[in-house]
Amino acid sequence: MTNTASGRKLLLVVDMQRDFIDGALGTSEAQAILPQVVRKVRGFDGEVIFTRDTHGEDYLTTQEGRLLPVPHCLRGTEGWQIHPSLEALRSQPAFDKPSFGSLELAQLLQDMHARAPLESVTLVGLCTDICVISNALIIKAALPEIPVIVDAACCAGVNPQSHRNALKAMAACQVIIENAPDE
Repeated sequence: MTNTASGRKLLLVVDMQRDFIDGALGTSEAQAILPQVVRKVRGFDGEVIFTRDTHGEDYLTTQEGRLLPVPHCLRGTEGWQIHPSLEALRSQPAFDKPSFGSLELAQLLQDMHARAPLESVTLVGLCTDICVISNALIIKAALPEIPVIVDAACCAGVNPQSHRNALKAMAACQVIIENAPDE
């Protein structure tokens, strides 16, 4: 854990799981950002937390499952696992979240900040337009004075247009967008 004069930097690696990269909901865009995310994690000067989208066998009976009837990230399956190239870099347990955004994750970050101030929280991962935006905005609400940063080059959306739309929406809510794509 790195401390600076004003606090610690935190990198949140959102849902870089097999099902979102090369599995049930995988995309070429998700596959393309994988090397950049690996470089970001390796070079990050601070603490790194990984999240995992986590569903049970009852997924298809949940609201999400009814609206997106593609079983994915079922606990314990290969698709639920963090991609091996990133798993090798993980030094602490992943944070399992049952929904797009996580109030429990925000509480964890508030508790971390109360113990030792956070300088910033940077998000990378999948999908920009679903879980990244959901967690970025929840974290922004939970820690309004801490810069929340999204590295656009280390994120991918369901498709390129929804990725760009999510980046614009986050920027409008004062999330700092690094490496934004050219329009």
